[in-house]
Amino acid sequence: MENKPIIAATSPVAVELEMGKNYAWCACGASKNQPFCDGSHKGTAFKPMIFKAEADKKVWFCQCKQTKNTPYCDGTHKSLN
Repeated sequence: MENKPIIAATSPVAVELEMGKNYAWCACGASKNQPFCDGSHKGTAFKPMIFKAEADKKVWFCQCKQTKNTPYCDGTHKSLN
C-alpha cells in the first residue's frame, strides 16, 4: 500500500446510518471491517474519513476507494479492471 489505496471490493455496500452516530470510513482499503476503519492504515499516509451522521438514512459506501465523492459511491468501480 504505497500512495494508492487497496481496492477492497468492486461494488458499493449499503449502510443504514443513525443520526448523531460517528462513523470512520476506511480510506486505505486494508480494513477487515469494510467499509469501516479498523486501524489497518497505521504506518501509512492514509487516514479514515470520520464524520457524524446528520440523519437516519441508507447510503451506499464506496469500497473500491477510488470515488471522487468520499465516502459515497460515485460509480467509479464500474470503470476498474
